[in-house]
Amino acid sequence: MLVQHRNHVLDTLTLLVNSCPPASDTDTLQDIPAIEKFIKERTITEVEKLTTFEIGQLQVVRNQFRAIFTAPDDKTKVSLVNGLLNSARITPRLVEHDHLGVHFHYFPPYASLSEHLASDCSMALATLIDSGGADRLRVCSGKNCSRVFVDYSRNASRTYCSSKTCGARVHAAAYRKRKSA
Repeated sequence: MLVQHRNHVLDTLTLLVNSCPPASDTDTLQDIPAIEKFIKERTITEVEKLTTFEIGQLQVVRNQFRAIFTAPDDKTKVSLVNGLLNSARITPRLVEHDHLGVHFHYFPPYASLSEHLASDCSMALATLIDSGGADRLRVCSGKNCSRVFVDYSRNASRTYCSSKTCGARVHAAAYRKRKSA
């Protein structure tokens, strides 16, 4: 799996997991128009027509992925990814579309969205973990933040979902505390 495409899939995964509580105040993927917008924005291709049943399936898959990010250790992460891989219909094939270059799709053509995400995202997680990156799957350390992220930093030292929001809040609070002392 090309690193560029793998990271695109992992970024899609983090947006998916962060689309509902506890990471956000509301579920932003609770209806078909919102899910269709997500599909378009994330360049998710070859998905069968969405149904209301698929909304429930998407929530199940999303919860399974959140459990991987919040797992207490690498062994548990591996076990959860293996569970998703075992349940996914994986049919690898090379494709080229949009700006992503030649890359693998691991789902059958025109699979349901939840099948698409289960196979592609589990394979992206598997390749990340295989390359020693299980510890790069993180939950933000910011106070009152439960967003997940993949730490792409060189030295794997990132602790906040965003340096512009959670990281800036922590640093500003520390600065105010130093100034008042």
